[in-house]
Amino acid sequence: MRDKTMAGELDYNSARLWQVGLFTLNNSATNLYLFIIGFVSYYVTGVAGVAVVAASFVIGGSRVFDAITDPIIGFVIDKTESKFGKFRPLMVLGNIILAGSVLIMYNFTHLLPQSLQLPFFILMYVVYIIGYTFQTACTKAAQTVLTNNPKQRPLYSIFDTLYNIGIFTGGQVIVASYLVEKHGDFTMSLFTELNTYAIVLSGIFTILAVIAIWEKDRKEYFGLANATVNTRFRDYWPILKGNRPLQMLVIAASTDKIATMVLRQPAVYIMFFGIMMGNYELSGTVSLITIIPSVIITFLGVRIATKNGLKNALVKATWIGVSSAAFLFVYFLIIDAKTISLENMGLTTVIFLIGYFLLRGIEQLTPSIVVPMVADVADYETSETGRYVPGMIGTIFSFIDKVMSSAAPLIVGLVVAMIGYENEFPQLGDPLTTPLLMVTLFLMFGIPIIGWVISLIAMKFYELHSTKMNEVQENIYSMKSVKDENSSNDKVGNGN
Repeated sequence: MRDKTMAGELDYNSARLWQVGLFTLNNSATNLYLFIIGFVSYYVTGVAGVAVVAASFVIGGSRVFDAITDPIIGFVIDKTESKFGKFRPLMVLGNIILAGSVLIMYNFTHLLPQSLQLPFFILMYVVYIIGYTFQTACTKAAQTVLTNNPKQRPLYSIFDTLYNIGIFTGGQVIVASYLVEKHGDFTMSLFTELNTYAIVLSGIFTILAVIAIWEKDRKEYFGLANATVNTRFRDYWPILKGNRPLQMLVIAASTDKIATMVLRQPAVYIMFFGIMMGNYELSGTVSLITIIPSVIITFLGVRIATKNGLKNALVKATWIGVSSAAFLFVYFLIIDAKTISLENMGLTTVIFLIGYFLLRGIEQLTPSIVVPMVADVADYETSETGRYVPGMIGTIFSFIDKVMSSAAPLIVGLVVAMIGYENEFPQLGDPLTTPLLMVTLFLMFGIPIIGWVISLIAMKFYELHSTKMNEVQENIYSMKSVKDENSSNDKVGNGN
């Protein structure tokens, strides 16, 4: 499906709405694993018996392995050409590896002798990383073939936010209000049931995403229509060094990810709702009622993006996130958190809900805006150098995604260990001490503020605003036209 500008010159590669919606499920497929792996600390410390700090360091430190896997997988994507396309085979492979690693990790680690549990957990976590890299890299890289229409790329953010609400908000409701009550605590039976849901749904989502990208995963949509790229592994550094928008978006995306993932850590939910407010079940209920405000914020953000560009939307959303987090930090220093109740709604509760709705809405929106911006950066690289390397660029962001995802539990583990929780995370029923209060507020609101402020600074130097992206697409179109004309001339010449 192709659209042209009003001038009739620029030929956009446009997608159907259902293709955008279903392909976005590829990110949802990996986010399901991201959600359940967030509870792995409770598995390895509670069921398997690994120490808190050791588990946190393993989850964080194992991501160093990505320094090898991400560039290799990105390089493989850019070099891949098969009868099934460039992206589809790797999407399926990644999902199969994810399912296998999680099944083995959760079903065998606790059965091993104590001395073997930690090494085995490290090994399976490394395998999990490889699968996650394959599939998440395709989500970002394939944006370039799905559509280059500036009115369509932001639509990914709508679908992604809606799906993420279902996964992270709906998932939290299921865990807090159903699974914990059903199984009594974070027991092996809870992990088995939760993981089964995630593995089955993720497999279905991957199949639907493959169907969505089927029509576009072809040579004619690969940059300047080259199926393979004459690049070398050592080209990673020149690409990163010479692409300023890539550098700035990497900084913004990584700090956004920190803000998002710290907020999503199960331990932080337990500390904030279960200990500080004294009602852990409230986390599920509040998360459920944030759905409508989050959807509204997403639609407003995408409307800004389609009208004024993705950069403009990200900057405005981030400012709202900083303001809401700063307000809530101060607010909880003033009030008694245990007075917040949905059963006896008062002014204190209403003010909290408004601030929390804004915070969670922005937390859902900003990562979703970043993904189509990765495609903009890849197109910018093609426009500037003629190189179509979405795999390389996508895995740079995949690397950042996983490093930041792993840094979140590491940060939480180190911070709570500083106040005495060295062998286990804070548990429901623990007394609220002043150190625990300050640590909770710092993790819940302070870390996001820091991350979003750094993101705003990076966006000051990010040049891919809406006007610039029009120039990028026009340049790529001109380069394609020249290439096609030269190819036609060569054929005529050879014919003579």
